[in-house]
Amino acid sequence: MNETTIRSEADLLISECRLENSFCLVFGETRLEVVTNSPALAGQLKAYFGHFVVSTNGTADMRVVAIEAPEYCRNYSMRIKPPDSGKVKIKEEYVDLADGRVVKKRLTGMFFYFGGKNNIAIGPCEQNANQVINFINNRYIQWCLNRGRLLGHAAAVKAGSCGIALAGFSGAGKSTLALHIMSRGATFISNDRLIVWKEGDRLVMSGVAKLPRINPGTALNNEHLRAVIPPRERSVFADLSEEELWQLEHKYDVSIDDVFGKDRFYLQAAMDMLVILNWKRDSATCVVREVDIRERQDLLEAFIKSPGLFYEPDPEGDGQHLSQASYIDHLSRCRIFEFAGGVDFDFAARFCCDAAGM
Repeated sequence: MNETTIRSEADLLISECRLENSFCLVFGETRLEVVTNSPALAGQLKAYFGHFVVSTNGTADMRVVAIEAPEYCRNYSMRIKPPDSGKVKIKEEYVDLADGRVVKKRLTGMFFYFGGKNNIAIGPCEQNANQVINFINNRYIQWCLNRGRLLGHAAAVKAGSCGIALAGFSGAGKSTLALHIMSRGATFISNDRLIVWKEGDRLVMSGVAKLPRINPGTALNNEHLRAVIPPRERSVFADLSEEELWQLEHKYDVSIDDVFGKDRFYLQAAMDMLVILNWKRDSATCVVREVDIRERQDLLEAFIKSPGLFYEPDPEGDGQHLSQASYIDHLSRCRIFEFAGGVDFDFAARFCCDAAGM
């Protein structure tokens, strides 16, 4: 009996459908081809990724296949992925095959195959384009990590000529701060994940092509973002208290092009500064201090990000580049500011722009 592998499953899945829709994405120096059997899905993905879409001419570094198959199901013997810290809902199951991994999303029934050169999303893709988008971005993250780069849990902007990464402990508001700085003229780099590496004596950061998602409170408190909320919903949220708005789980995608104008979203810049939000929602005054990460290793937790379930390490690598020591070595090459005390986005945005000379 032949062993089930990612390669054998990929060959079977691809042979059973007509992949007639394709386009390419360029993320930094990386070129990724997307192929699908669904014209509707291709349209959704191209609209989302916007100006990162290029023609299919040229050689791609990797290929992602997205197959629309609403009735798809495979009965693997899968393990449950425990919920993240602070969560109770089980969202994913997975199984490791000889040459890769299969992940199933419980709620949507989407399956994801990845290993070697094979990357396939299959299931009701058109209804779950956001999961296909995340899968594409995860393939880019894996490509970078397996080339010795680090993964950070951070938003990022470029203010003038200064690249600023924005990290923070859970719920601190790094995306909110990024958009406040955007309102002052900055360029968007990333919303929630950041790839970092060294080039000579400097750090370089590359974002992930994912639009920021904000809660109603963030939108209501930034004049550039209010139009993200439909007028009827905006009037409902306007009657809620600050505490009620803070607790809401409702999210809205922010189209950078629509809200801030064209050419305000680039994925790559030098990383000159790291801001770590270690503040709390109280009446205290916001305090900022410059820190040395070698002396404040307690702050590393705010930046270090585990690659998670959708990452398969390079079988020939040793993983040492993802060690805490490697993070310290990298981050010690940029200025780091800790924001403590009370939450104050306006103050933080002004400080970042001033520090950047903007």
